[in-house]
Amino acid sequence: MDRREFMKRLAGLGAASAGLVGGGRLFASMLEAGGSPTTRASPSGDPEGDLRAADPWGGGRVPVSEALPQLVAVKGQAGTATAADGPVRLFTAGIAALGGMGRFVAKGETVVIKPNIGWDVAPDRGANTNPLLVAAIIEACLAAGAKRVYVVDHSCDEWRACYRNSGIEAAAKQAGATVAPAGSESYYHKVEMRGATALSSVKVHELLLEADAIINVPVLKSHGGAGMTCALKNLMGAVWDRQAFHFQGLDRCIAEVALAVRPKLTIVEASRVMLTGGPRGNGSTRYAELGMQILSPDIVAADAASAKSFGSGQRTFPYIGMAAALGLGSADLSTLDIRRIQL
Repeated sequence: MDRREFMKRLAGLGAASAGLVGGGRLFASMLEAGGSPTTRASPSGDPEGDLRAADPWGGGRVPVSEALPQLVAVKGQAGTATAADGPVRLFTAGIAALGGMGRFVAKGETVVIKPNIGWDVAPDRGANTNPLLVAAIIEACLAAGAKRVYVVDHSCDEWRACYRNSGIEAAAKQAGATVAPAGSESYYHKVEMRGATALSSVKVHELLLEADAIINVPVLKSHGGAGMTCALKNLMGAVWDRQAFHFQGLDRCIAEVALAVRPKLTIVEASRVMLTGGPRGNGSTRYAELGMQILSPDIVAADAASAKSFGSGQRTFPYIGMAAALGLGSADLSTLDIRRIQL
């Protein structure tokens, strides 16, 4: 089955229209405190022109430059959230504006992609990361010269069913990645936590400890315990002993786990955002058809921007400020160079 046929099959799952609300107002208000004016992308998906690279993913090595933004937010046209290739188009424009995947992945490196594969549900539920986005990121990493790309997550439901029914296992393998299991404690190794107060140590999946580059790919959605699950909380799927977090102060633990797992890039999938019933979703879940992605090397900024788009703001989610206080990134969007792209 080729890529086009695979995309059609995923599209056939459909995205339920009940409970959808418009995302335009949320996108307009997300970065009102600062950042650059909105840029309309060119048909090629490259909003800047001069960042266009030799390969279709912008995979040419781009040096860190003050001309590059610290965060990019890409918003699609109406219907992007439910379009089969919507997440791919958003990613193509976003990674080009951020300088290309070669800014984060060097030739010969081993890359681990950490999506959300927590739940044994179909892609249209919005509980897991979109499988086509995962595939596009894998292809971008390989185009940038990555030697190996792994995809892994410590699922909440039975991991084999999660990998299969989320669509991520098939999409990742077809794109050229190795899909790694995470359902046994034997894959995890103890990491002592320096600078933490709630966590003295955590057990982290060995692939994440050995990776040259980690790419964090959360899906933005509601969460019964944390209120919002996104970039920082997605790292709970990198550790084994996460259940203890709920008894040791969940917000503090969410912030501190990022001391042990340091992604080079965070890509927030916010096409169809689960507003209620998260993190798994249910028959009465309400959604926002946001049709958006947020990309940043700063995991804290990615969460701060996501919280704003979620409609609550970061003060509602204490772990964002806690992570900033640990020196893991910036929660003050007004200080950042932010580029908004409207496709």
